[in-house]
Amino acid sequence: RLAGSISLLGGTFDDLSLKDYRETLDPTSPIVRLLSHKGASDIQDAETYYANFGWLTPADSTAKVDLPGSDTLWTAAPGAKLTPDTPVTLTWDNGAGLIFHRQIAVDQNFMFTVTQSVENKSGQPVRLMPYGLVLREGAPKTATTYVLHQGSIGMADGTLHDLTFKKMTKLDADPAEGQADLVDVAEGGWIGLTDKYWMTTLVPTPGQPFRMVTKYIPDGDYFVTSARLPVIEIAAGTSGTSTSMLFAGAKEWETIRGYENDLGISGFVDSIDWGWFFFLTKPMFWLLHTLHGLIGNMGLAIIALTFVIKTLVFPLARKSYISMAKMKELQPEMEKLKEQTGDDRAKLQQGMMALYKKEKVNPASGCLPIFLQIPIFYSLYKVIYVTLELRHAPFFGWIRDLSAPDPSSILNLFGLLPWATPDHSSILFILSLGVLPILLGISMWFQQKLNPAPTDATQAQIFAWMPWIFMFMLGSFASGLVLYWITNNTITFLQQYTIMSMHGKRPDLFGNIREGFKRNKPASK
Repeated sequence: RLAGSISLLGGTFDDLSLKDYRETLDPTSPIVRLLSHKGASDIQDAETYYANFGWLTPADSTAKVDLPGSDTLWTAAPGAKLTPDTPVTLTWDNGAGLIFHRQIAVDQNFMFTVTQSVENKSGQPVRLMPYGLVLREGAPKTATTYVLHQGSIGMADGTLHDLTFKKMTKLDADPAEGQADLVDVAEGGWIGLTDKYWMTTLVPTPGQPFRMVTKYIPDGDYFVTSARLPVIEIAAGTSGTSTSMLFAGAKEWETIRGYENDLGISGFVDSIDWGWFFFLTKPMFWLLHTLHGLIGNMGLAIIALTFVIKTLVFPLARKSYISMAKMKELQPEMEKLKEQTGDDRAKLQQGMMALYKKEKVNPASGCLPIFLQIPIFYSLYKVIYVTLELRHAPFFGWIRDLSAPDPSSILNLFGLLPWATPDHSSILFILSLGVLPILLGISMWFQQKLNPAPTDATQAQIFAWMPWIFMFMLGSFASGLVLYWITNNTITFLQQYTIMSMHGKRPDLFGNIREGFKRNKPASK
């Protein structure tokens, strides 16, 4: 699943690509490059992004030790190739009695295991501190939004620590470290850099204490995370060993959850950005993932998820639907009340309250479905926007990526005319309505026809325009989210229509249109 190489100069992981993922939907587009070195010939505008391991001398040590660094040239067996079945070992002799070894292994997915060892033939004891480091030049060019976290992320004894790239540039200065944030981890955790779909993370052996370091280096615009492990005492004639792991790959929920469960990496699944409503987004994603496994199509899985959600909230929403049905029945009485009170708004309000009390109707209960939808809508938006499983997930026909807006456009008659649609960054894209946004507007219009119209004429005008305003507003949202909203509106319409019919008030959706035709029809002779 991985392709690349490890540089013998410095022993760095600076050339790593993910063979299962491409930059775009085009099957001939380049595979995703995760780690790279500045000026790499096979990638345009390559910037430095690498992981490395090494040794430091403790702050209280006075002995001078020649340690491997970024300019150290390591050696490896000729033709050495790193595979899940064949680890490789890098070696460097400092010429002063210390021989450094670095064994690197990799599994079938994205986890490397790095075992560092030092042979002490110097005749003197040495004290060394093993570390791992991830360094990135510049922030990712993905558009930043309030719903997406990109930056440092780590777990320290069950507490999640995250800083956006912007916040990392504003870290307080430490006398010894520069702009840095230091957290001591007692029992276990991990630390790394993440963007929307990919992550490079250092994972010390679970249960091992370490110091979590998050840094920003203005000279070079470098973002750095590192894990510094406890000092190792290496007596003369003996060896010291330290083992850590490096995750470098795609933030696949199933893969990361497997590492958490099988390797005991505490809270590793929280490296996925679940957001404030994690108590909703986590189970929602699990259900969506399960439905996708059963159905095999992510769009159909979203529709099935909508049915499940509507079923779960229906007992709470039922009372509000009944209340709205009764409100619809009271419309003629309210119209009479408006005629009787004229412009006296206070008297109108008093009459309406008396009418509600007499008929035992609570007008506020109609807001319950809306309040229920807000956290659900946000959580699903989060799931569709940040989880890798929705990236490039097809539905049917022209919808080839449910995480992207509907690519069809009314401006070229949905592909019948020979010109392309405006780019997503263009202001004209707002007017470039696709099929799904139009269906959304129609479904909202039908649903609105079941609700009682506001008594105030201005409010009634605003509500009348809302379906079409939302049609334009949500047109640039991910197709998966618009698909959910259409399905939700359709189910809500059917539920309300059925309940209103059961209460003897079958809605006449097109009554106003027919009345308009009757008024405009010429009188017969």
